[in-house]
Amino acid sequence: MDPERVSRKFGMAPGSLVYIGDKSAAPVEIRVMDYTAEAFTETGVENLAACREYRDRDSVTWIDISGIHDPEMIAQLGRTFELHPLVLEDVLNTQTRPKLDDYEDYLFAVLKMIDYDADSRELDHEQVSLVIAPGLVISLQEKTGDVFDPVRLRIRNSKGRIRKSGADYLAYALIDMVVDHYFAILEQVGEQIETLQDAVIAEPDEQIVGDIHRCKHQIIFLRKSVWPVREIIAGLLRGESALISPDVRPYLRDVYDHTIQVVDTVETYRDILSGVLDIYLTNVSNRMNEVMKVLTVIATIFIPLTFLAGVYGMNFEYMPELSRPWAYPALWAIFLAIFVGLLAWFRRKKWL
Repeated sequence: MDPERVSRKFGMAPGSLVYIGDKSAAPVEIRVMDYTAEAFTETGVENLAACREYRDRDSVTWIDISGIHDPEMIAQLGRTFELHPLVLEDVLNTQTRPKLDDYEDYLFAVLKMIDYDADSRELDHEQVSLVIAPGLVISLQEKTGDVFDPVRLRIRNSKGRIRKSGADYLAYALIDMVVDHYFAILEQVGEQIETLQDAVIAEPDEQIVGDIHRCKHQIIFLRKSVWPVREIIAGLLRGESALISPDVRPYLRDVYDHTIQVVDTVETYRDILSGVLDIYLTNVSNRMNEVMKVLTVIATIFIPLTFLAGVYGMNFEYMPELSRPWAYPALWAIFLAIFVGLLAWFRRKKWL
């Protein structure tokens, strides 16, 4: 993220429209899906002014915007659909925490859509904003490519109850796809953790520490992304907004259960990673202890040998043994006896 973009935001009035995120030169794509139980249209539009005609229709309209790096386009969105300036500000700030705001005439939700890069083994994420109004859902994301294709397919093929339901059910379907994709991400992270567990036991090395910390960072990010989603769903269930019909609430409760399951899995993975790190540190400590034990045994064996060598290395004139012809081989015999004796004793004590 460009730090200059962030610094430009300091000191500005609330509702100031400044894009905070990765720079992009890609064109903004706007796709409109309008449907009823009997009819369906899907069109691409050049600007948001063309979307004005979809206001106050009896059908359900989904305006899908890919690319939020143009503040003027976001300002036009606000003018077209009479959105609060704070909503537009949050849309442009890709660092907004996942949340739910009730503006009476519409609901505004922010989610984090996460993807896994198998090559770099890193998590990629982007912000998804949802505006939920009567008969209208506006989704805004940073770039093209998302997890909503199954929802689009259901609308096109009129599968399930989505074409027979209102905008609240469409919003539920989009949120459900984001949450369901978390399970796929957790599966990838879980495979990494299993690999780390096997590596720690088989051949621990310094690289494993970096892999463990990378996984812990991913788990922390997942927790920060998923935990607020649970509060978003809970807010939709607890709220008294007429935009959420009683028929949709059971489906939202199901998504809420999924978020709890994701959070529990994240917590479990975090505990497992802590255990993997403890196992690695224990293995390193044990290996160090083995080295120190061998060095200690060697030093202990040479203590009496060093003592004897020191005694007979003293520069005294009268040392009776030095004049004997057998003194030198006898000393070596004593050295060898001490060495073998101590070595056998250490093995008997299972210190070697």
